[in-house]
Amino acid sequence: MKKVGITGQEGFVGKHLYNTLKLFPQEFEIVEFERAFFSDAEKLEAFVSDCDVIVHLAAMNRHDDPEVIYNTNISLVQNLISALESINSKPHVLFSSSSQEERDNLYGKSKKEGRNLLLDWANRNGGTFTGLIIPNVFGPFGKPNYNSFIATFCYKLTHGETPKIDNDGTVNLIYVGELVDEIIDQIRKSVSTEEYTVPYTSTNKVSEVLAKLENFKKLYFENGEIPELNNSFDLNLFNTFRCYFDIENHYPVKFIQHTDPRGAFVEVIRLGIGGQCSFSTTVPGITRGNHFHTRKIERFAVIKGKALIQLRKIGTDEVLDFYLDGTEPSYVDMPVWYTHNIKNIGEEDLYTIFWINEPYNPQDADTYFETV
Repeated sequence: MKKVGITGQEGFVGKHLYNTLKLFPQEFEIVEFERAFFSDAEKLEAFVSDCDVIVHLAAMNRHDDPEVIYNTNISLVQNLISALESINSKPHVLFSSSSQEERDNLYGKSKKEGRNLLLDWANRNGGTFTGLIIPNVFGPFGKPNYNSFIATFCYKLTHGETPKIDNDGTVNLIYVGELVDEIIDQIRKSVSTEEYTVPYTSTNKVSEVLAKLENFKKLYFENGEIPELNNSFDLNLFNTFRCYFDIENHYPVKFIQHTDPRGAFVEVIRLGIGGQCSFSTTVPGITRGNHFHTRKIERFAVIKGKALIQLRKIGTDEVLDFYLDGTEPSYVDMPVWYTHNIKNIGEEDLYTIFWINEPYNPQDADTYFETV
């Protein structure tokens, strides 16, 4: 088992890496990190002494004064090196650099110089070092106006604002889950690599991305229809978009019932993609679920009985409660990285329709059990 510490574990990439490593408890143990360690030499030394691997993600990306960005990022690297050398610790250090290394800006300069400082540390002390050159990253829970233009677009489209394009350039992108897989692969290899360029997985014009997101808003956010998703980028972009809703106020979404003397007709889901549709009955007092997905799209539609659906974002304590009643059929869609369950809180059998975007595969289930 490798003991892995992540500087910046509460940041965008750091939190995804942290949560993903926890899916492999037999392989990795996480050494907890706090930002305050950088200003406390004793705590920073204790942290590095406990790590077999350190993934250095902590950095400043944006500030009104570029000099502050440069000085902050260099200082973080220098503090880390001081702690390593102070106790002669030689973990495998992975450094998150950027494709902006070669650009004429102080952020890119801070990344390139930080990588070289850590490389020099490894050469002087016989350490293992991996310098990761990372393209533009997007994914769920990124900060708008900070981590990615995609985060900004998603937030604006789901909060009544209109996104604007400042520069309609072509951008090389990688989904945060794909980046995390790359980082874990490098941890497992545990070999020195001065400069490893993480391959981007898609190339898109900014306007093309915005057009897709606007389509998601129209079809899904406003009408509940699952859009056509032609490739992994579309799926990853859609799962990113879904995480910017005000979930607590968006769900449950009531279906439109068409009634006549024969009874009622309800359209449960309209699809631009395939998947698997299931039906369940649940006796009173029983709870189903208590698991989460990292890529799947899932809908719970209650058509008879009374249900409590609960969601909790992984790594947080807040539980969201949604009460559904078959007399007014409605649904809740499950965001990625939210553990969820459904409980029959009525006095009769609960009837639920489940739709998920891919058939169940026990060899690649993407289903991780965790109590809400």
